Amino acid sequence: MTGIPQGRSRRAPLVSAVCALVVTGTGLAGCGAEKDPDAGTNGVGKLPAATIQAKTKKAAEAADAVRLSGNVVVNGTTYTLDMRLKADGGTGSVTSKGEAFRLLRVGENLFLKADAEFWSDQDGKGGTTSADTAAAEKLEGMYVKVPTGDPAYKRFSGFTDKDVLLDGLLSLHGTLGTDGRHEQSGVRTIRITGGKGSGGSLDVSLEGTPYPLLLVRAGNAGTLRLSDWGKDFPLEEPTKKETVDYGQQLPSS
Repeated sequence: MTGIPQGRSRRAPLVSAVCALVVTGTGLAGCGAEKDPDAGTNGVGKLPAATIQAKTKKAAEAADAVRLSGNVVVNGTTYTLDMRLKADGGTGSVTSKGEAFRLLRVGENLFLKADAEFWSDQDGKGGTTSADTAAAEKLEGMYVKVPTGDPAYKRFSGFTDKDVLLDGLLSLHGTLGTDGRHEQSGVRTIRITGGKGSGGSLDVSLEGTPYPLLLVRAGNAGTLRLSDWGKDFPLEEPTKKETVDYGQQLPSS
């Protein structure tokens, strides 16, 4: 008669007995016991959603630098961003309505760099004269200093301000809650939501400092990735040869 090999038949009860002894006698994980989802993490996954949000805001404020990429909808206009920010300014690219331009702010000085088409469209009249075209061509590839009193300064400087931008973006709307563990670019996260997701969601790192890594804004108002936390980058004003300064007001603004 063919049966289970004698060695295997003797081992199976022994293994079961050892597992039962380990689990009931010491409480150690193993032998099929569930793994602790917070093992090896920074522990914020165990906290209430409001506490997680407070900790991630504090971490973001304390960081020296961050990279922010994705899109946001502001007053019905969609902006695609790829910005690097720190306390005294920021630099990066912005695309809106098919037009791309670069922003650079050092202290209070804001500079905008774009192609000729961008500048020729700034009069808002839908048409350009030969004089407009010639003027726009002179600005192509140059950093144009934006006067602090110009409407463009107020409209664009916020994209270069780490504190203002993050303070506005990291707030969720509605009752806060958690929505399980996730992963962003290989990093384990805990997701917090506002209004069960209708008020936006935020993925917070479970590894190291609890930085915010992914933001989905309420009302389909954009999705942003936050990365390179604490990684410094050069931030210098362009040279005089690269700069055009119109003084009090930009052309056709």
